[in-house]
Amino acid sequence: MINTTIPDATTGTAVAPVPHTYPRRRFRKVGNKIFAYVVLTLMSIISIFPFLWTVSTSLKGPGEIFAWPPEMIPNPPVWSNYAQVFETLPFGRFFLNTIIYTTAVTIGQLLFCSLAGYAFARLRFPGRDPIFYLYLATMMIPASVTLVPSFILMRWFDWVNTMWAMTIPGMFGSAFGTFLMRQFMLSLPSELDDAAIVDGASKWRIYWQIILPLSKPAIAVLAVFTITAVWNDFVWPLVMLHDRELYTLTLGLASFNAGMQSYTFWSGLMAAATMTIAPLIVIFIFSQRFFTEGISLTGMGGR
Repeated sequence: MINTTIPDATTGTAVAPVPHTYPRRRFRKVGNKIFAYVVLTLMSIISIFPFLWTVSTSLKGPGEIFAWPPEMIPNPPVWSNYAQVFETLPFGRFFLNTIIYTTAVTIGQLLFCSLAGYAFARLRFPGRDPIFYLYLATMMIPASVTLVPSFILMRWFDWVNTMWAMTIPGMFGSAFGTFLMRQFMLSLPSELDDAAIVDGASKWRIYWQIILPLSKPAIAVLAVFTITAVWNDFVWPLVMLHDRELYTLTLGLASFNAGMQSYTFWSGLMAAATMTIAPLIVIFIFSQRFFTEGISLTGMGGR
């Protein structure tokens, strides 16, 4: 039998060796990382698979869509499905309308939400916090509750079935955007304002030349959220727009098969859906760095 005891250096008596737990902890840490990567990879595949299937279906012929077993890679790809979308619908017009609406609302949201966030975060005035919390409470009201009053208001302005109904109501800020900008601006040092005031800068100059440039991560987050919301909005255009020349992409997709009573042109529908979602993916890819930074920093406010 092998002696597992070792003599003590001071007393000479035999003592049991201290178990070395470092390799066990190291293996446990590596195992946790592997498990996390496996779970995240599976979740990523599940999330991205519908989009990949949409792209694949958009390049298939009529006989390949419901073939069994299904094939992910079309053979050969039918690129004419994309051209047929523009022959079936004025898809270019829908695309232009959506770009105009989204651009106008996004610019308005960035301007007014940043102004409101700056006021609630950096300025002191009577009732500032109660007004902010009251404004924030409007986020609890479902959009369906305000849909009918909003329609009546647009009808009173005679804006129904016009581009003004698609742009003006969404341009003047939102509770979420104001909250986002306020929380980020609270994290900026107040010494910046003090130094600028000593140099003779006005409140507007502090906002425009100091606070706003430092708020690029939060602006990127708000821009991505606003673009995604307006681009994918369906209910508001459905209620406000009647003229097909004013349709957005979402309404265009909904009416894609309106003239086809006998069959559904699945390949063309998937091609239209692919072209609809592709700009959002491109925007997120180019703004991912600022978007991730803004998400991680926005919750740091609270002085």
